[in-house]
Amino acid sequence: MQKNPDPYVSPFTWRYGSPEMREIWSEIAARRLYRRIWVALARVQSRYGLVTPEQVADLEGHAEAVDFARSQAIEAEIHHDVMAEIRAFAEQCPVGGAIIHLGATSMDVRDNATALQVRDALDLLLKQVDALLLAFAAQIERWAATPCMGFTHIQPAEPTTLGYRLAAYAQDLLADRADLTRARAEWRGKGFKGAVGTSASYQLLLAGQTTPAQFEAEVMTDLGLPAWAIANQTYPRRQEFTMLNALAGLGATLYRFAFDLRILQTPAIGEWAEPFGSKQVGSSAMPFKRNPIRAENVDSLARYLVQLPRVAWDDAAHSLLERTLDDSANRRIILPEAFLTADELLSVSLRLVRDLRVNEAAIARNLATYGPFAGIEPLLMRLVKAGADRQEMHEVLREVAMQAWGQVESGRLNPLADLLAGDARLLAHLSADDIRAALDARDYVGDAPERALALAHKIQKGLSGQRFCDLLIL
Repeated sequence: MQKNPDPYVSPFTWRYGSPEMREIWSEIAARRLYRRIWVALARVQSRYGLVTPEQVADLEGHAEAVDFARSQAIEAEIHHDVMAEIRAFAEQCPVGGAIIHLGATSMDVRDNATALQVRDALDLLLKQVDALLLAFAAQIERWAATPCMGFTHIQPAEPTTLGYRLAAYAQDLLADRADLTRARAEWRGKGFKGAVGTSASYQLLLAGQTTPAQFEAEVMTDLGLPAWAIANQTYPRRQEFTMLNALAGLGATLYRFAFDLRILQTPAIGEWAEPFGSKQVGSSAMPFKRNPIRAENVDSLARYLVQLPRVAWDDAAHSLLERTLDDSANRRIILPEAFLTADELLSVSLRLVRDLRVNEAAIARNLATYGPFAGIEPLLMRLVKAGADRQEMHEVLREVAMQAWGQVESGRLNPLADLLAGDARLLAHLSADDIRAALDARDYVGDAPERALALAHKIQKGLSGQRFCDLLIL
């Protein structure tokens, strides 16, 4: 059988995720972090006479010169990725090569490197979240007082405002930001505790010069990374489950926004549309199509993202005794792909929000068609205040509303205002003008504009320095 000349490449390699996020999770970047950790370890060991300054300088001088091809060749023989990188690094360091990894176990290096990658990835995502929040705030300000039909059960209900609807997504995004910020603040590396977490190898090496805990603190200070007080061969896998849940929550917020956009872009409603390029092709068979492909992309990727915390749950729950290796393979997949997925979701969502197309004519049409029905409740209250029997008026309004619905369903203009303004049973209590005024639901939006604007201003102020946890309280 002939070999495929074009081997499989993951879509995350080229289609989804930014170059910056791919760089964080690249194999070369990971190997540089391994070397950075070995240098930090040697640097602190030199303070206690375990290695010489010349050995440290040799490691420092070659730390960036990753030779991945050589490391792969060694790994093909010995089947151990960390040892392969140690040997490749040692070959480059004639003076310091002999002391690389002194006292350490593989996960002292890999888990601390992963912790640094995750922290950098969270920092990148949080910048994107901030940009998206500002984009939402700008659109909320613009449309805060613009009335539109609200929908419950995906059926016309009462009016809301476009800005208020957008504020609901932004409020959820603020909660996501708080979750991600908390995950970032609580994120820890393993530290340097050896094969089962007891620090026995370091205690032996240090021979009473200092405590293993103090030694660990010095190395972790060099790396700029806090460590868990208790860890076995790995850091607690539970922290990855918690972090991935925060990413999944972000995915849920963006999924809902994108799904609503898809609903509102249907021609039957037609109020929103995602940006569509002048040369963009909507369909290979139907040239007239303007499909919401970006919003569909968000929903598709978010469905994938939400599945990943389950894998991390298994990794945490099945981390038996001091460590098993059955998490290793899947973590090489789920951690990079979770962040690349979230990165793509934020990037696409930012374009959707910034360039959201609003069809004000369609909004007005839908308000004219369905808004009068929402005016029935305030009309009923005005009738009762004018002396009418509430129960009698309720039945009259229900009867006439059903007639009007029948005409709307058959494609005619909504006749409700004309029918009610000409009904003698209502005219006995209110004038025709008062009846029509009550049915004009465009102003029946409560304090939605003020609430929407308040949230937009809090977001803008928060990004100028206010703590975001305060922004969740209106």
